Amino acid sequence: MATEADEAKKPNFSFGVIADIQYANADNGYNDTRTKRRYYRNSLHLLRSAVMEWNEEPITPSFILQLGDVIDGCNSQLKSSKDALQVVIDEFTKCTSPMHHIWGNHEFYNFDRELLHKSALNSKHLGKMESSVKTQSNPDDHEAFYGYHFSPFPKFRFIITDSYDLSVLGRKYSSKKHHDSMEKLKTYNKNEDFNSSKGLTGLDKRFVAFNGGFSQEQLDWLNKVLTFSDNNREKVTIAAHVPIHPNSTNSQGVAWNYDEILSVLHAHTSVVCFLPGHDHDGGYHLDDHGIHHLTFEGVIETSPGSQAFGTMYVYNDRMILGGRGRIQDRILRYKQI
Repeated sequence: MATEADEAKKPNFSFGVIADIQYANADNGYNDTRTKRRYYRNSLHLLRSAVMEWNEEPITPSFILQLGDVIDGCNSQLKSSKDALQVVIDEFTKCTSPMHHIWGNHEFYNFDRELLHKSALNSKHLGKMESSVKTQSNPDDHEAFYGYHFSPFPKFRFIITDSYDLSVLGRKYSSKKHHDSMEKLKTYNKNEDFNSSKGLTGLDKRFVAFNGGFSQEQLDWLNKVLTFSDNNREKVTIAAHVPIHPNSTNSQGVAWNYDEILSVLHAHTSVVCFLPGHDHDGGYHLDDHGIHHLTFEGVIETSPGSQAFGTMYVYNDRMILGGRGRIQDRILRYKQI
């Protein structure tokens, strides 16, 4: 018979996290600087293994956060984008937990926003709407940001954000957001190739085409959701593809307007964690407002025989990450309000 102490050890719920799978039916390659090996086919095996482990856990994860870049951009050149995506989706469907998908730069190397909205990577239907929080709900408005929120357990909320809302990727050339994003890049990056940070120093290295940012529209929406969560005394975890704290990643991997979204987050008491991918080396920082910025290591640069995923166990006072392979175990304690 379970005692009170036993019950206290049980989490309220758990969820899985995986980032940067970047599958392609291609031979192993390297990153742009040829410093890191990329295992395109093996990434599918690691995803399959992760799904099997999540399915076998004693407590079934309430959901899985897939932090973006499920297939690699090279699929576009190989004319295999749709086939590669279907292969990955077939593995996801074997998971007994629902999948929340985030869009990264590699999604936009393969598809435009209209196609993504119609694809299995649109998990917005898993979001729940509260009458007190007005959110963008028109799926046919492809200029609108991709974002939603949901509450898997009382007093806990998760917000899916779009760190390519401002971007030159996936946007029609005629759109205002593409124009504004191009102007921002031109202001800071004088290279012919906007994916190059040559000549840029410090945090200016973030102004490259494979990064993006958050529009004012999205920041206003996020502010409204967080105000609701503050008033409801919820604990909020925010997920995105691109990191927003310079100390949680390298200087080239930060969102363009990281300072603006940090200002929004720091104005609210409810935020406890920010979960991105994008930086395959991972990273971690606890900021001075008590928010955990935990960047997940990428599957694509994980060698055969290792792993790169985790399960987060959520308690009233902390989250405990059970990592596999390159993902280390962590205890993320909530700030005291």
